[in-house]
Amino acid sequence: MTSYDSEVRALLDTRVDACQAKDIDRLMSLYSPDIVYYDVVPPLQFTGSDEVRRNFVRWFDEYDGPIGLETHDLTVVTSAEVASAHMLHLDTGTRKNGLDGAVWLRSTVCCRRSNDKWLITHEHISLPINPDRSWVLEGRLTEPG
Repeated sequence: MTSYDSEVRALLDTRVDACQAKDIDRLMSLYSPDIVYYDVVPPLQFTGSDEVRRNFVRWFDEYDGPIGLETHDLTVVTSAEVASAHMLHLDTGTRKNGLDGAVWLRSTVCCRRSNDKWLITHEHISLPINPDRSWVLEGRLTEPG
């Protein structure tokens, strides 16, 4: 593992910690001002830090209490100036509607290094679905029994 790999992994750990704590300012400090963020909720594409901030606040507000967010199968590829990572996230917690839930998400993150600091320039979140059976993988990596 290179030092760049370690730096990007630390950035991604900070991203998860900030999400779990619903710390919007710490989270947004990791993103480039010109971030392009693809999400599973409309309008599907969020451009710029103001739109992305509003989307994260919306997500945080869905939870009554902390957000559980676990990273699985993280792969990081870096060079001196750019990096990409892909992973699975298990998103858990109690929603404000009282439902406890767990859902698997796929995440791809692209970063750029400038002035000795990595920033996230693009993020893509997706939900794994089975179009033949119309279900979302909730809390597991395999099809329900």
